[in-house]
Amino acid sequence: MNTGRNIQAGLMHSLLQTLAQPPASGTEALRDLRAQALVRAQALGLPGARDEEWRFTDLSALGNLDFKPAAAQGPVTEADIQRFILQEAHASRLVFIDGVYAPPLSALHGLPQGVLAASLAEAPAHPLLHAYLSRQVDWRKGVFAALNTGLFRDVALLVIPSQTEISAPVHLLFITRAHHAAHAVHPRCLVLAEAHSQCTLIEDYASLAEDVYFNNAVTEITLQQSARLRHIRLQRDSRAAFHIAGAAVSVARGAHYHASSVTLGARLSRYSPVITLEQDAECVLDGLVMIAGRQLADTHSIVDHAQPHAKSRQTHKCIVDEGAHAVFNGKVIVHKDAQLTDAAQESRTLLLSDKARVNVKPELQILADDVKCAHGATVGQLEDEELFYLKSRGIGETQARNLLTYAFAAELIERIPADSLKTSLREAVLQRTHSGQVLEPA
Repeated sequence: MNTGRNIQAGLMHSLLQTLAQPPASGTEALRDLRAQALVRAQALGLPGARDEEWRFTDLSALGNLDFKPAAAQGPVTEADIQRFILQEAHASRLVFIDGVYAPPLSALHGLPQGVLAASLAEAPAHPLLHAYLSRQVDWRKGVFAALNTGLFRDVALLVIPSQTEISAPVHLLFITRAHHAAHAVHPRCLVLAEAHSQCTLIEDYASLAEDVYFNNAVTEITLQQSARLRHIRLQRDSRAAFHIAGAAVSVARGAHYHASSVTLGARLSRYSPVITLEQDAECVLDGLVMIAGRQLADTHSIVDHAQPHAKSRQTHKCIVDEGAHAVFNGKVIVHKDAQLTDAAQESRTLLLSDKARVNVKPELQILADDVKCAHGATVGQLEDEELFYLKSRGIGETQARNLLTYAFAAELIERIPADSLKTSLREAVLQRTHSGQVLEPA
């Protein structure tokens, strides 16, 4: 017990030392928010095995790290990040290096007039910060949200004005570069889609080296009436890194939110989206996790039907190889007054080895009586009959296994509305299955 407390105290101390200088001061209200959040983080401490929401995710390896301030380095060039730049968003991207906005690497000339895409340093007193920052993510209940709120260096701000449609995706690219010691970064995103607006947002986490670091991200998204947002979240951190992220999304009346979350990197990762639906709102949540080695990937999602006549669909797929471990806890809450709710959730896991593991816990909390809700979960391996069918037509066993694994993931990959990103994800799947060919969609 004392050892656990020592680990927690050591983690908090080392995280607080990771800033070479204090975060951008901003307004007095922001400074007060930071101070309150840091006090709360130290009071909450690190979750342990006795915390029900964390019992399958052992954080002791994170707690044992000694984080150091990020060392001063030369500038990152566009050539360094070229492999992460998306063709569709070449003129609509914000790039952050170690959590700090990098204007030379960003490109915003492709955005329509009136769209705000900026950083905290560029708009320290913007009304969006006062009205929406930390209004959705509850840092009082979560230690990692509290740490982010106290320690973030910068904020990616995106405001889509009413009646505005952005045709090209907006790419928020968060790059972590190589350092000689473990370091922590606290990325923050704040997005407002005003009434009847439409946008595709790509939130992307990547690394320039296979280093040990901690990415602690928080994203807050507000969709006003009848807004539509397509949100693709790609986590391709170093396989030695730790990535813990929370998202809070408020979907107003008649609005539509469609999210695709893809998890490929990190030694240990956890993503916790919370979606709140008002009357006549809709959300679609797609999740694809592909892990191997000794990776652990945890997804804890909440879809909160707060008002009547909302609709939600969730499909979560995991491909787990070697000794990796996947966790999925999907919770759907239907409040007493949320009559005529239509909610469905599906979890499917493909285990590619005898050592691969998964823990699945679907939950329905229904307090209304006139609803249509369903959930299902399947865990299995590649079907012998399907392998036999392909082999009987002259396809080798290795290639047959690769084709079936790709087909399992393809349903979710093909829904992503960015061709260059779909191509890179196809290649990632095939690399993980040791195939040398790239498949094109039928």
